[in-house]
Amino acid sequence: MLAKRMMWIAWPAFLVAGLLEMLVFGLVDPQDLQWFGHPLAMSRQGVYTLAFFAFWILTLLSSGLTALLSMSPFEVNRCPVPIDARPTDCARQGEGRC
Repeated sequence: MLAKRMMWIAWPAFLVAGLLEMLVFGLVDPQDLQWFGHPLAMSRQGVYTLAFFAFWILTLLSSGLTALLSMSPFEVNRCPVPIDARPTDCARQGEGRC
């Protein structure tokens, strides 16, 4: 289930990062960009690559937060330890969470 949830986050983020890349660099030439008043010392492909990964990370965070907020309280708070393997002093021995 974790792998499926990660794909629900990563794939849309990848697609949106690609769209953002096309939008931004359809309007801006990477050779015209400056960093603190100095031109970037990178090739166009380098700027494209770094920008794509920056866009992807930002959209991954956004999609991940959306997935986290969509989880029910039971999914967030459930105990991963099986009932028979829990310590004897666990306050919720019989419940689905520890």
